[in-house]
Amino acid sequence: MKTSDFDYDLPAEFIAQTPLAQRDASRLLILKRDSGMMEHAHFRDLGRYLRPNDILVLNQTRVILARLFGRKIPTGGRIELLLLRRREAQLWEALAGGKGLIPGKRVRIEDGPQAEILADLGGPRRLVRFDQPLTPQLGAIGHVPLPPYIHTPLDDPERYQTVYAQEPGSAAAPTAGLHFTPELIARLKGQGIRFALVTLHIGLDTFAPVDEEDPRQHEIHTEWCQITSEAATAIEAARHAGGRVIAVGTTSVRALESAALLSGADKILPFEGPTDLFILPGYGFQVVDAMITNFHLPCSTLIMLVSAFAGRERVLEAYKIAKEQGYRFYSFGDAMLMI
Repeated sequence: MKTSDFDYDLPAEFIAQTPLAQRDASRLLILKRDSGMMEHAHFRDLGRYLRPNDILVLNQTRVILARLFGRKIPTGGRIELLLLRRREAQLWEALAGGKGLIPGKRVRIEDGPQAEILADLGGPRRLVRFDQPLTPQLGAIGHVPLPPYIHTPLDDPERYQTVYAQEPGSAAAPTAGLHFTPELIARLKGQGIRFALVTLHIGLDTFAPVDEEDPRQHEIHTEWCQITSEAATAIEAARHAGGRVIAVGTTSVRALESAALLSGADKILPFEGPTDLFILPGYGFQVVDAMITNFHLPCSTLIMLVSAFAGRERVLEAYKIAKEQGYRFYSFGDAMLMI
């Protein structure tokens, strides 16, 4: 297996720079895993491909205003921090942009507190201690952490949140869920589709490319996830009723499969804690029967995960067809249903 096996060409014009005016107007490519057949629809048509007692598992994480700008003390050189994970009220892991951000360097956040670089965690990752608890201030000093391939300012920050986001903690949105509207959710419930909410706070690996020639050598960092007893009970009830477990997004997949692996059985039990599950082709899925996902970056851990689920050749063929049909890619782009 080589990282280059998951590469494909994507001209910049395919990268969606803004969300559509209506969330569920996004296009939906249906990939049938057993045959490789594909269909084209819109996300609002999702119910056409689901059955009563199927359960959609949604990641309810909420994106925090994780991008901070500031200046070095005393030189005034500009810096940028992207918060990844809170260890304590004043202690955070972050991606650091700017020269000379070595342990001991102090910075001042624009309109906010001072901070000290405590440790170099490898690459651009730093351990940063702020001189005040940071979370209460983020609404005033933080900025939406849009991915680096999005260059157009976002008019409404809520468009980088799902409509069901509840638990703050992510440095990026679970983008497969951005297509849902309250009206679509109500319509799906009306046709007997079940729902369960889980949490996985998205961190470093949304941004970290796979640089190793062999992806099995890539280090995936931990992200915190939780499956409550209520969610676990709902998922198991749907399975016993003959429904399929449909993960909305790769983060929901990782949360579900992490819980199943830790339970030691082909079932979901409540779980809370870190996961570093890295899903590559050859992985045996224990719980997830179908998946809704956006179109992912070449050579990323996410395209490797969906390739493990649907087959590398079929996924790359679907991406080729999507380009031919003018689909929009990445965070604000269109979606796939792999079923």
